[in-house]
Amino acid sequence: MPDFAPAIERLLTQVHHWDEPRWRSASASAGLSRSALVQGLVQQLADLGAEAEKRPARPVPHLHDLVLRDQLRVLADDILAADPSDDLLERATKAINDTRDSLVRT
Repeated sequence: MPDFAPAIERLLTQVHHWDEPRWRSASASAGLSRSALVQGLVQQLADLGAEAEKRPARPVPHLHDLVLRDQLRVLADDILAADPSDDLLERATKAINDTRDSLVRT
């Protein structure tokens, strides 16, 4: 099994204490805030969860920056509960690690 669970835990540990100004600050990705970067990951995980559950993907609303960590947790749990393929877990892990790398470089 790919390192999905440890990857999401590392990201959640990294962002769990962030306040609103930190979420709004610039990330290493050109022109994107940390919030926008993580919101993109939230959508990727939602899409992968839909794929694992064999249902259509839907857009995830951006509720508030401080809810992003909760959205990440719920989506990660949903993916694991869907009994995903190793390929899907590898893609999810890569998306998490890529996002985390962008956040670390900020």
